Amino acid sequence: MAALLYSTNCSLDGYITDEQGSFDFSDPSPDQHQFINDRMRTVGTHLYGRRLYEVMRVWEDFDPAELSPVEADFQEIWRATDKVVYSATLDEVPTPRTTLERSFDPQTVREFARTAEADVLVGGAMLAAEALRAGIVDELSLYVAPCLLGGGAKALPDGVRQQLRLVDTRRFDNGVVVVTYLRA
Repeated sequence: MAALLYSTNCSLDGYITDEQGSFDFSDPSPDQHQFINDRMRTVGTHLYGRRLYEVMRVWEDFDPAELSPVEADFQEIWRATDKVVYSATLDEVPTPRTTLERSFDPQTVREFARTAEADVLVGGAMLAAEALRAGIVDELSLYVAPCLLGGGAKALPDGVRQQLRLVDTRRFDNGVVVVTYLRA
């Protein structure tokens, strides 16, 4: 059985973007990027909300010759992974290996993850909030940056109470700490 993962960058006060929608605080250091790459190798499918998909799809178009080795590695991993985009407003998803779904059904996603051969990663604050509220996230990883944003999009939704078990922590050269939890 594959796991349903939620992994995100966030500020120390729990935001993934500031009030203007910027996430410029979260650029990974090379050692953090390599760690993320290694973790992404276990993922067979990314589940995206529209906004995160629009951010991530640039990885399809970058010229690998202009990327650092760790970025080029990430691009290769991203391109090789299936993607499902949940959006009521997009008409199409132009990247290869990508399908468009109009609505997110937590039980369908749970069953998909249960039968998948590789892990499934849910991304985007709103989509992840639905998965967390439904109690279907198996593993939660927060890459906590050493900054306060004071507002913006929350990494975790209000109204969710769940016991978790800490399974890993790691510190990176840029001061980011990743904390990884499993459902208790």
